Amino acid sequence: MSVRKTPAAAWREMVRGNQRFVRGEPAHPRQDVERRAELANVQHPVAALFGCSDSRLAAEIIFDKGLGDLFVVRNAGQVISDSAVASLEYAVAVLGVPLIVVLAHDRCGAVQAAVDSQGGEAPPLPAHIRRHVSAIVPAVRAVGVVAEDGTIDPTAIDTDEVGRQHLRNTVAELLIASELIADAIADGSLAVVGAQYRLAEGRAGLDLVVGDVGA
Repeated sequence: MSVRKTPAAAWREMVRGNQRFVRGEPAHPRQDVERRAELANVQHPVAALFGCSDSRLAAEIIFDKGLGDLFVVRNAGQVISDSAVASLEYAVAVLGVPLIVVLAHDRCGAVQAAVDSQGGEAPPLPAHIRRHVSAIVPAVRAVGVVAEDGTIDPTAIDTDEVGRQHLRNTVAELLIASELIADAIADGSLAVVGAQYRLAEGRAGLDLVVGDVGA
């Protein structure tokens, strides 16, 4: 049986993996035939990761992890939904992960779509996309200057700052939506980390922590 890691130990392992990736020295651990066979009937991921679906945000590559190491939940712009919360609760309650990483990134298309949607001459978005990015609009309006007609000039707003605000909103919404996750943080068995990934650098920088990861 796998020994459960503390939230701090799990975060240190994630940081070390990202450091290897940034240096261009990934170890590509636990990606062989033996590991595949070992996991056929069991899994003990070190962390759950809730991130954006962006093709440049491949979690196992960014954190230099292998098969069975991460329980990954993704959608465009890491927007809280019932399915995302349920998946993360499964990771905590059933798989026993000690850490949830919420991973945002710069130059996010979902964030840009939310920003553009608040412009006075914004073209209409398809219905499903409009409903999805509406969860990011509060961050847009918190960062931008709202005109008297209720619009925001998309060219005058820092989209990276919107992304950071949305990341913090996402973590807050997760804790409100899930009593199970909030209780696990309260008893010290879980921590939630908000991290911001820089596409050009490859670095996942710490933005906020709920719980204790020793940082």
